[in-house]
This record gives sequence, C-alpha cells and structure tokens, in this order.
Amino acid sequence: MYNELKSKQKKIAVIGLGYVGLPLALEFAKKFSVIGFDISEDRIEMMRNNIDPSEELEASAFADKDIVFTADPEVLKGAHFFVVAVPTPVDEHKVPNLRPLIGASTTVGKAIKKGDYVVFESTVYPGATEEDCLPVIEELSGLKLNKDYKAGYSPERINPGDKEHTVDKILKIVSGSDEESAEEIAKIYGEIITAGVYKAATIKVAEAAKVIENTQRDLNISLMNELSIIFDKMGIDTRAVIEAAGTKWNFIKFFPGLVGGHCIGVDPYYLTYKAKKLGYDPQVILSGRRINDGMPGFVAKRLVQKMIQKGKTPQKTKVLVMGFTFKENVADIRNTKVVDLVRELMEYSVNVHLVDPYADPNDVVHEYKLPMMDSPSNNYDAVIVAVNHKEYVGLDTDYFKSIMNGAPILMDLKGVYNQDVAEAAGIDYWRL
Repeated sequence: MYNELKSKQKKIAVIGLGYVGLPLALEFAKKFSVIGFDISEDRIEMMRNNIDPSEELEASAFADKDIVFTADPEVLKGAHFFVVAVPTPVDEHKVPNLRPLIGASTTVGKAIKKGDYVVFESTVYPGATEEDCLPVIEELSGLKLNKDYKAGYSPERINPGDKEHTVDKILKIVSGSDEESAEEIAKIYGEIITAGVYKAATIKVAEAAKVIENTQRDLNISLMNELSIIFDKMGIDTRAVIEAAGTKWNFIKFFPGLVGGHCIGVDPYYLTYKAKKLGYDPQVILSGRRINDGMPGFVAKRLVQKMIQKGKTPQKTKVLVMGFTFKENVADIRNTKVVDLVRELMEYSVNVHLVDPYADPNDVVHEYKLPMMDSPSNNYDAVIVAVNHKEYVGLDTDYFKSIMNGAPILMDLKGVYNQDVAEAAGIDYWRL
C-alpha cells in the first residue's frame, strides 16, 4: 500500500474535515494524492476556496496540495487508504454519541475494496474500532478483516490554536490489525510526521492510550480545582501555592479553570461508559468530572456572594463576561464551559453581557440562544475574564476601572493579571 500511495497510483481519503481532519488531509497532500470528504457541502465549498471553516489554517496552507474536496461519497470509491477523523461527542446524558463514527463507517463500507486500508483517528473507548466500526464496514462491503482489507487506529493529537505543535510536529501513535498493516500504516504516516511514529502493540492499546491522555489531564485539573475551592475558603491564593510547590523538582504544575472543549471534558466519559458496560463503576474519573463540571456554578456563586457583601442586589447588577470560546485564541465555541457560567449567573437574575473577539455571534445565538455584544458597555458591577485571549492579556487596571462602577470586582479565571496591581488600583480582585 505504501509504495502505491507514494507513487500516486492509489489515493488517500480523509473523511471528516474538521479541526483534526483538514490539517491532516493537507499534510498528506504534500506527499500523496488525497480526497478530502465532508458531509457538509457548505464547508467543502469554503475549502475549495482555500478557507478553513475552523479558522485554524491560513489560505496559504491550501497552496500546492494534491487534494480534491468533495461531499459526494461516490468519489471515495477512487480511494484505497481511508482515514476517519469525525467528531466523537457525548449526548446530554454524558453517553458517547457514536452516530458520526457509525455514519463514517457506513460511508467507508460502501467505498472500500479488496486490498484497501481504513484507519480511525477519532477518540473512542478501547474496542470501538473493532467492535463497533469494522462490523459496519464488513456488513456493507462483504470483506473480511486481514483477509480482504486491513485496519488500524492512529489517535489524533491536534491542539487547536497551537501554531507550534502542528500535526506534523507531534509524535504519532499508530497501530494495525496485524503486523503487516501496522508497518504499512507507520510508513505512510512517517512520510508526513517529522516528529516520528510510535507503533502501539494493538489497536485497543492505541485507543486506550488516547483516551487516558485527556483523562489524566482532566483529573489533574480537577485536583487543582478542588484545591482552589478549599484554599478560597482559607483566604489563600491558589496560584501562589502552586508556584511555591512548583519549586520542588517532581511537582507538576497544573492550574485550576473551566474545563471545556472536545477532548478533556468529553473523552473521560468514553472510558467510564465502557467501564460500566464491563460491570465496573469508576470512582476517581467520575469524581474529577463532577468537580470540573461544577466549577461554573462555584464561580457564579462566589461572584454573587462578593456583590452581596458590597451591598449590591444581584437582580440589579450588570456583569461583563469576556471570552466565550472553549480556549484562548480560537473561534470554536463547541463544549465551552463559559456558557454554563453565563447560565448560572442568569439563574441569580444577574444581567450578563457577553463579548469575544473570536466567537461568531450568529453561532453563539444559534447554538446557545445567547446574544453577544460587539463591544463592552460601561458601568459594570463586575467583570469576569473567562478566556485569556491575546487581546485581553495586555489590558490594564485603568481599562477595567473605565468600564466598571464603584466597588469594582474583577474575576480573573485564567490568572492573567497581577493581583497586587489590581488591588492597589482599588479593584476587588479574585482568581481561581
């Protein structure tokens, strides 16, 4: 397969062109002939015009690439190496939603041929590739694994908004349904991944490795969040504690905050779902999830307490929330925890204004039914800096005082600003 792809006798198809699939497809298109497939014709049209719908890539990233963008599944029949990079979200009950993955497997099943390969990149629980996806492909194609076609799993490690650790510069885990496929898949990815590839022992090992990467980070942050709640009751600055503890060589610095996005706040539920299916009720992982999911409520309650202490009635207050996307310097609002913070404040009847230099106001209204302002107003009782966009990092105390009224409160959820400077300026400063 590798040699035929390298000589462009055969094509690679990347299915799902979101923030994971598109950079990967364009990277492949530097060395191979690629078909980029997405079910959204509108998104495909944007990519044909050198526009990344996720707003991660510049137009120059599309230049001189051997790639065809299509929403027509018939075109996929011209491919021989299929890469699936579709979303794997959870539903409102925190249960894995495999519909996009099963849909992509159905698409592959109708296009795959004898001798072809399929590699999954979507984050799943261990066993999903072989137990949920491949049976769909085999039922539709009539092919048998390792006899008629090969399969693999290579988990995505894209970090949205990170211009340094791009797809080619992140070590890639690969795995295959047998030794031959693992070797071929490693060589194919090795053509584009300058950081190198790591061959996992099995597909399930690769799946498990991916899901615990984000579960570990989720738990580490949940510990810091719980500590921040405890230290807040003690009147101790959590970040000062972390800096002090960080002077020990083996202390790892994690910081408290709102945990949203597609990975850290979602992936642990895939592991806990599978564990429960096997009769084990996970304790530590779900405890961490409860703490992190409860942080918006904790922040909202602390702000209301502060306003009441200053003689302010919540129903008569106006609060500005700065930042709505799930992380800094990106436009993506999916799975943002800021929405939970806003809704918690609204439960107290607080009048909330929302701004963000990256989020599309139409998307925010469509997705969350929340209006956004073009720019801040004034006379705010409090300001919450929820996301540390680069546009916010350089703001000084004069700016915040100019948009707030008497007894101003600044809640700095990302620890961007200097506490001593803020308090010296007469601002009641609080951070996680």
